[in-house]
Amino acid sequence: MEDRENKAKKDLSLSVTIPAYNEAARLPRTLHAAVEYLEKRGLPYEILTVDDGSRDQTAEVIRQTACELAPMMTWGTIEPLGYDRNRGKGYAVRYGILRSSGNHILFMDADLATPMEELEKLEAALRPEFRIEVAIGSRPLRESQLVVRQPLLREVAGRAFNKAVQLLATRGIADTQCGFKLFTHSAAREIFSRCTLDGFSFDVEALFLARRLGYDIAEVPVRWAHQEGAAAFATRGAYLRAGIKMLRDLIKIRQTHRSVRPLSPTVIVPSRTIPPA
Repeated sequence: MEDRENKAKKDLSLSVTIPAYNEAARLPRTLHAAVEYLEKRGLPYEILTVDDGSRDQTAEVIRQTACELAPMMTWGTIEPLGYDRNRGKGYAVRYGILRSSGNHILFMDADLATPMEELEKLEAALRPEFRIEVAIGSRPLRESQLVVRQPLLREVAGRAFNKAVQLLATRGIADTQCGFKLFTHSAAREIFSRCTLDGFSFDVEALFLARRLGYDIAEVPVRWAHQEGAAAFATRGAYLRAGIKMLRDLIKIRQTHRSVRPLSPTVIVPSRTIPPA
């Protein structure tokens, strides 16, 4: 029995982790789109939805949608995960990723701002022979398509935060916050088992750790569209308070992980100099 389970995990091509907090309205569309795309690929997959202590009907909606989709799912499964108390997006992503079994692990936002089809671009960017085992969607790249831009306040706040990130944590990465990131299974385990932040700065911590562990990071242009209801903070004051907390998080990231060293002495080749496959 154990051998069969281990073989099934080994043959699992992709795990998709979707964190969800009060996402009852948007999750059915996202799950339908994900399953439709992944079934066409014909490769074994799992979707792990993590209900981050939602106050609405998110958990029930996930179960209902999973039942609706079950008859059309030949290659994959939907696994509802969750817990009672809201812990933060970073905690939810970590919770799902560390329970994932796929050879590749995708983290994506519940709002489907980046279409599932963009996964192929991230997969093409992974080059384990060069230790490129982390590929991230990046909106500021010239080749990216911003179908619907963010509200001005959020865009300005994002740029300001990115400048601080560039200075204190992940120099050279244009977009740490896009909610569409792909990891090899081993890289995801090495990175997220060390992560500690539960809030919105978790992306920066994960990428900072990836760099410290010796992984190169491929930034990939993607198609992206802002989704209604996706604004994380309702007022300028809320943005300001969140910004101050994120700045504190950046300092904490540097202090917490200052002793982390590369997993091997492999020479790292910058991803921008590697021609596409």
